[in-house]
Amino acid sequence: MHERFSFKGKDELLNKARQLGYDLPYTEDLSFLFLPLSLAPVTPQGGRQSEVPFAVPNRFVVQPMEGYDSLSDGGPSDLTRRRYLRYAGGGSGTIWYEAVAVSPGGRSNPGQLWINERNASAFSLLNADIMQSAGRLNIKPLLVIQLTHSGRYSKPEMKPVPLVAAPNPVLDKTEPHLLTDMELGKIQDQYIHAAKLSADAGFNAIDVKACHGYLMIELLAAKSRGESIYGGELPAERFRFMIETISRIRTSVPGIIITTRLNMSDCYEGGFGMDGSNKPDYSEALMLAGELEKAGVSLVNLSMGSPYHNPHVTRPYDTPVPGTKVPEEHPLAGVMKMIEGTALFQKKFPAIRFVGSAYSWLRQYAPNVGAAVIKNGDASLIGFGRNSFAYPSMPLDILKNGKADPSKVCITCSGCTRLIRNFRPGGCVIRDKEIYGKELKKLIADGK
Repeated sequence: MHERFSFKGKDELLNKARQLGYDLPYTEDLSFLFLPLSLAPVTPQGGRQSEVPFAVPNRFVVQPMEGYDSLSDGGPSDLTRRRYLRYAGGGSGTIWYEAVAVSPGGRSNPGQLWINERNASAFSLLNADIMQSAGRLNIKPLLVIQLTHSGRYSKPEMKPVPLVAAPNPVLDKTEPHLLTDMELGKIQDQYIHAAKLSADAGFNAIDVKACHGYLMIELLAAKSRGESIYGGELPAERFRFMIETISRIRTSVPGIIITTRLNMSDCYEGGFGMDGSNKPDYSEALMLAGELEKAGVSLVNLSMGSPYHNPHVTRPYDTPVPGTKVPEEHPLAGVMKMIEGTALFQKKFPAIRFVGSAYSWLRQYAPNVGAAVIKNGDASLIGFGRNSFAYPSMPLDILKNGKADPSKVCITCSGCTRLIRNFRPGGCVIRDKEIYGKELKKLIADGK
């Protein structure tokens, strides 16, 4: 049964977890979050060591949360710059940029970032400013750009233009366009071009996004895609597009770290990582992780579900977006699914650094849980998405005060999600209300 967060101390939280049958990790020693991490290259099978080692200064990751606030050409706006400079000044060791489209037709909304020749210099300038700001804290963050094509969720001009790898009876609302192999080849070329621009703009790593219902994850699940080299019953056929894309980026941009944000399971019928009875099954995701390791991938950011279909899976919340049903499961169920799933991958592939997700619902206790996960070897890094919107300075506060400030944490009210779903600039309506509280008031005045 769903429950709002109302715990007045760690004991109440841990007792609730035990009542639900969960062994929620917890430690008072937060020093594990400040351990440096060597992102060592993994040599591709049959190849040479191809990535440049990177010393990640701590285990905090700003997760890729879209702000829907780009300029019309896809470049960062003043609001975009403000968000990322707040992250830079907050002390996180990894800043994982939000989804950045590889083409105009692959944008999920008119405010989605899109890197191209006209605006690559603006990304470069922002990255330089991020490094300068973080440098004042004696931190050199890992800068990751998440490259994506929105596929069935493409809305470059507000109107849906679904471009799909395969039909899905659960998700299809209108007749989508089924992409041909030739069209997919052109999209792959766009990934390579965007990766080159990203490297020139100062990013340390390229994320080939494969989660949350977008094109890459749909290809991983495209069993019904007939007469195609990018789909079919065999996993190797469905993995081909992603592995090819990674291989081509590695060849075209030597030395760049290649990573992915990967769904362990989509948690809906016809999605990736589901068994014959439509229950989550990690076997193919584990198989893919093995192929990624062979391809030289040394960093993977794990997720589950889809923000369009079942957002509570990896973003447990207190309050749903208006018009959305409260999920039946307890928010701790989503937290534990992510912790346990990430641990499974981390233990099976110790050479890969895995990022864990779904911590924000835990409020001020999230760092204690994350530190215990690191201590237990169940993840290498701990990611914060909504909480980074609300509380970008949490790492610094913990370093100075030994704990997170309860008055600054995300309260999982879904206000940021409500803005984004209505194509408004996204941010925390509670902790950053001078900008985003006003946006929410405008939204409510518009009757949405």
